[in-house]
Amino acid sequence: MIVGIDIGGSTTDAVLLDDEIKVVSVEANDPVAAASGALGKLISSYDRRLSEIKAIAATGGGARALGPDLLGIPITTVAEITAIGLGGSSLAGTDDALVVSMGTGTALVSVKGQRIEHAGGTGVGGGTLLGLSKHMLGVSRLETLERLASRGDLSHVDLTIEDIAGGPVGNLPPGATASNFGKVAADATAEDKARALVNMIAEVIVVLSVLAARANRHDQVVLTGKLVRVKPLLERIQSTRALFERGFVVPHFADVATAIGAARSLEG
Repeated sequence: MIVGIDIGGSTTDAVLLDDEIKVVSVEANDPVAAASGALGKLISSYDRRLSEIKAIAATGGGARALGPDLLGIPITTVAEITAIGLGGSSLAGTDDALVVSMGTGTALVSVKGQRIEHAGGTGVGGGTLLGLSKHMLGVSRLETLERLASRGDLSHVDLTIEDIAGGPVGNLPPGATASNFGKVAADATAEDKARALVNMIAEVIVVLSVLAARANRHDQVVLTGKLVRVKPLLERIQSTRALFERGFVVPHFADVATAIGAARSLEG
């Protein structure tokens, strides 16, 4: 059996590729401790023995801190771009797509058969969402922000096409955003601002993804990463995508796609 481990800044995901995908996550700042803890939790949670694990594929920012083996099991370090591309495309069942990893920032990866390339990215992502949320609202947990955003009203914060033009412009409907935070009302609530923050991050990701997909001639965009867990953000992406001629897919296990991609790289 092969284990894939994605070591992030605060969260480490470990997946076991067996007859079905098995997943655990741990929080730790030290990459070696995180990887060891994730591996131990994985075999304990799913009643496996360490001797059954033949290889570990490690990726993410903390992977470089690992040695040649972990608890006696050999480690192969996998480039994060490769892991993102393989994970997203394999989960979506395609070999032609733009894979978008929505983590602390956002990475865009072009997959065409065996060719996996970094198509670009942005520093706007989950880190931006949490940073602005903490600064503006005093909220530092995604779960709290999600609850606030679900009750917010964008019309109290964002400027729309209708606000400016009184109706649609070209293929842009009246409700399309003309300016994020361009109409912050004095009585805008914390819920309204939370909704607008989520909206801004979602729209930046959609627009950049569509531009990258067009540039690389992809019809399909596969969304992965921890931000797929934020329901208001995902809903906004799904509604905004209707403006563009691209299909957006969120496969099962999308939130741990990079760890899965690392493991997939050792198959065969």
